[in-house]
Amino acid sequence: MEANGSAWLHSEGDVQAVSRAFEKLGVVVVEEDGSMGASVGLKFTRQDVKQINRLEGEDGIVRSDDAP
Repeated sequence: MEANGSAWLHSEGDVQAVSRAFEKLGVVVVEEDGSMGASVGLKFTRQDVKQINRLEGEDGIVRSDDAP
């Protein structure tokens, strides 16, 4: 969606379709402002956050989070 990105969106309809898909999948686009550049993130539901916290709080063998 960037002006010089590798995926060209040729119409406003294309931009809106991608934006709707991002919203449905939980992708958050953060606009550029004076102090920070644009970025994207993933929005989690409350249930997702609870599950992540539960898993992070479990005792067990500590390993790297890097996945192959």
